[in-house]
Amino acid sequence: MAELSPILKQATPVLAERGEGVYLYGEDGRRYLDFTAGIGVTSTGHCHPKVVRAVQEQAAKLIHGQYTTVMHRPLLTLSERLGAVLPEGLDTMFYVNSGSEAVEAALRLARHSTGRANVVVFHGSFHGRTIGAASMTTSATKFRAGFAPLMAGVTVAPFPTAYRYGWSEQEATRFALRELDYVLATISSPAETAAFFVEPVLGEGGYVPANTEFLQGLRERADRHGILLVIDEVQTGFGRTGKFWGHQHFGVRPDVLITAKGLASGFPLSAIAAPRDLMAKAWPGSQGGTYGGNAVACAAALATLDVVQSEGLVENADKMGARLREGLAKVAADVPAIGDVRGLGLMLGNEFVDRDGEPDAATAARVQQAAAAAGLLLLTCGAAGNVVRMIPPLVVTADQVDEGLALWREAIAAV
Repeated sequence: MAELSPILKQATPVLAERGEGVYLYGEDGRRYLDFTAGIGVTSTGHCHPKVVRAVQEQAAKLIHGQYTTVMHRPLLTLSERLGAVLPEGLDTMFYVNSGSEAVEAALRLARHSTGRANVVVFHGSFHGRTIGAASMTTSATKFRAGFAPLMAGVTVAPFPTAYRYGWSEQEATRFALRELDYVLATISSPAETAAFFVEPVLGEGGYVPANTEFLQGLRERADRHGILLVIDEVQTGFGRTGKFWGHQHFGVRPDVLITAKGLASGFPLSAIAAPRDLMAKAWPGSQGGTYGGNAVACAAALATLDVVQSEGLVENADKMGARLREGLAKVAADVPAIGDVRGLGLMLGNEFVDRDGEPDAATAARVQQAAAAAGLLLLTCGAAGNVVRMIPPLVVTADQVDEGLALWREAIAAV
């Protein structure tokens, strides 16, 4: 008998049988409050009736229409509908399956369109596990160790992670921008730099939000040097942060946007969006794939967009995120081991530290496991694994937020 790779480790002991809204049900019949959302994927909750119905109807008509062989209506309609929510000017799409694939597609487009080889990424970033994406990932060594030689042409600049530096956000931001200028002066000449790749909120890097001064500083330097600003919205997009796109908190315009995760409520679908004249600079044959833009996944994405808009889920993420953050801050005020609570919308992290203020991954892991035992599913992240993150589905209610906070307090008390 074959079995799963022994390297795959479950974050929780749950053997899920079914899901409904913000809850998962184990085969043992126990109900769990799911504040992982499949790592930010089940944006409309588990098995939203409108998404299920759209998937069932589409699967009965056309499951797969390979989009460089034949075209299908769900893909065309999705592209039209996304045009209404994408940043102005980003009017063409290329679809693939995963966040990593979309990052690779954006990287290739950046190099093709500029004729430049280098890219700058920011410390703590996560862009994926494939060779190019892993080469651009600096959130933890586990994503790139033993994979050498990695792709050349990647330079890392600081991200304004104020808590880690022990500075104010303004001090950390000005340091990060000064160091970026130094990188451009000493390592990657602007004339050879194709793009800046940046997350509006570091994901695997510890749920650290960017800020207006930093992202607008990137935009100004990109414009000055003819560099593309590529915003990785794989985890922050589709309402997760309380705005439709995470970068909208900061008043900045991307040249290329990457989306995945919450796009299709759990079906494999990702995309990059760019202006038509920029997308047209991709070399012939450089965009394609067997499963990209799958008809059922596109139907799920259309239903997801309907639910997000008709049920006001972006606004709900903002309101419920504020409620959750306030509750987490109250818990942290009485728990010295929680050094920082941060994030945007329904993308929140609790950083655990020891008495010396150093990362405390062991305590974070114990609390995360205690939460699972209490019925609350959570994940960890951060370079040291000492940040416990909360990413509930966007349909979460005030009562469910309060339920999650009560279980969180129970887990803290148990540890």
